[in-house]
Amino acid sequence: MIAVQNLNVRYGDTTVLHGVSLAVAQGESFALVGESGSGKSTILKALAGQVADWQGQMRLAGQDLQPGRKAHLARQVQMVFQDPYGSLHPRRSVDDTLAEPLAIHGIKGRDARVLAMLDAVGLPRRFRFRLPHQLSGGQRQRVAIARALMLEPPVLLLDEPTSALDVSVQAEIMNLLKGLREEKGLTFLLVTHDLPVVSFLCDRLAVLRAGRVEETAEVATLRAAGLQSAYGRELLERSGLV
Repeated sequence: MIAVQNLNVRYGDTTVLHGVSLAVAQGESFALVGESGSGKSTILKALAGQVADWQGQMRLAGQDLQPGRKAHLARQVQMVFQDPYGSLHPRRSVDDTLAEPLAIHGIKGRDARVLAMLDAVGLPRRFRFRLPHQLSGGQRQRVAIARALMLEPPVLLLDEPTSALDVSVQAEIMNLLKGLREEKGLTFLLVTHDLPVVSFLCDRLAVLRAGRVEETAEVATLRAAGLQSAYGRELLERSGLV
């Protein structure tokens, strides 16, 4: 579903990705882990068309990608951001937020689709006309996930989707994401620094450091504290999994 080969990205004079390659199968949940500045989010932005210039090859759902955002790409991939409050327009109701992708792409049946998506992400229908400030952090992230799914994309890019939430709410969102993936056959590419989240949500992972892939591994290897690279073992020690 996702194929990245020899991806290089520069911001000005700074190279942030050095020949990154990875592949994610249809229906798989794959994690990118590493410290801040390792290039994890840049990979997501490149796949979402938010990086103006890159070199290498990327394919998404069998389609070759080119630099720049293309309208048709929105039907294939959507992103859920770290901060659910910052990613929602403060003056737009939940209804407006969920209906906007439908309007942009000329999709009819607004009411039925909005209500069905509220049900899918576990939000009561009475929240339909509330504003973001009237919702809790977990409820706002449910809205953000619902918005990402309105166009029924097969791929979700998840950029630290639980790190801005209270610990008590993180498990709810992780369970929601896991259930949606199973129900809808979604493919996830998840960015996180939290290895327990990877252990719960993902099948495989890649360890990134300074814009390079240090290693890839099965989640079973992570759970067994068997990462091989020096940096991977360092992350394990920090995480408390060993």
